[in-house]
Amino acid sequence: METVTIERYIDSLESIDPMRVYGRVVEITGVILKATGMKASIGEACKVYSEGGSIVDAEVVGFKDDKALLMAVGDIQGIKSGSRVLPVGRKLSVNVSPHLVGRVIDALGNPIDGKGRINGQAYPLFGNHINPLERQRISEPMDLGIRAINGLLTCGKGQRVGIMAGTGVGKSVLLGMIARYTEATVNVIGLIGERSREVREFIERDLGEEGLRKSVVIVCTAQEPPLAKVRAAFTTTAIAEYFRDQGMDVLLMMDSLTRVSMAQREVGLAIGEPPTTKGYTPSVFTLMPRLLERAGTSSDKGSITGLYTVLVEGDDLTDPVADASMSVLDGHIVLSRDLAMEGVYPAIDILRSVSRVMLDIVDDRHRELAMMFIENLSTYKKYEDLISIGAYKEGTNPKVDRAMKMIDRLRSYLKQGINDRRDMGDSLQGLYLLFEAEEL
Repeated sequence: METVTIERYIDSLESIDPMRVYGRVVEITGVILKATGMKASIGEACKVYSEGGSIVDAEVVGFKDDKALLMAVGDIQGIKSGSRVLPVGRKLSVNVSPHLVGRVIDALGNPIDGKGRINGQAYPLFGNHINPLERQRISEPMDLGIRAINGLLTCGKGQRVGIMAGTGVGKSVLLGMIARYTEATVNVIGLIGERSREVREFIERDLGEEGLRKSVVIVCTAQEPPLAKVRAAFTTTAIAEYFRDQGMDVLLMMDSLTRVSMAQREVGLAIGEPPTTKGYTPSVFTLMPRLLERAGTSSDKGSITGLYTVLVEGDDLTDPVADASMSVLDGHIVLSRDLAMEGVYPAIDILRSVSRVMLDIVDDRHRELAMMFIENLSTYKKYEDLISIGAYKEGTNPKVDRAMKMIDRLRSYLKQGINDRRDMGDSLQGLYLLFEAEEL
């Protein structure tokens, strides 16, 4: 006779709350809902029952007097004074599964690509802190498939890099190329605050079928509430952590960190935080390291290499978001409008870009050739105005003479076609050949 084990059923009964306590919305100011009559904690998920029976997901973002301040993740149309609020009683999470690969989801993890439901397990949205002394050191290069990056700004597995760019300089195209050509096992791509038109263009044109096959795309467009954009950033990071926990080398791409910061600024201002530089609230600069520090190596196998785009006006790197992110990240890649106007794509400004871990992950010969490249490019840039007006006489300075002879080859090395994959081996070979004739 089969023995029935009832312990698990008893545990299930003990976890059931026989009484549901609802709060009530008493005031709506902008995007903030004020509710009373319930007990909840910061970051707790809530459900708001709007007129007509629809349910809106919300999150507790603060308290004032005896009221809980909530911000909706979805549209608040239909919510009125007196609408019921139900604290869910748990922290925020996202469903994760190997079946996420190749799918497009929203900020809450719900599929939006029409390919059906994704069954999975709950993963905490805010992750688990890793002891910094338990993290593995970054010791291996990550092949991103871009010659200029592989050869001159080599990134390591677990490195976090900012891509600083204005509008119209090829940022999305570069991200698409990296997603298609990288050696990473899986890409986790967060498109946050982008125009709706650009989302489909990126997925179909820049990412393509080749890139989508090994990617998870999280979408939160410009018209979404600010909290949804912040949630999308943490959803993107949590999914990347899940795949890292499986021992995979993950490439996390977030476009853009600036939109996430702007969304957090809206949240902060709405709950009464004081504005600081350019209106950014203190919580923006608290959120940034919380988000960025979750990428990197782990205590075991697996890594998250993070690429975060930062929008800069007029190539100004003193913008508060750019400045704060550079202090946390392990390097930055600057895309130059001047290079883009000259037809150099990807428009990477090597002289203003840096990889802080490159010296630890490349050999001596690679390091030497990269420094020679930068030295020649820098020399030409310094004397470019004199050369262009004919004021420099050849033979005056041997270093300038050499830079003048090499400039066309240097620029050719930086250029790469959209459909032209350059792995680490090709990138290094091109660098060797560039200086081979000079050394003979």
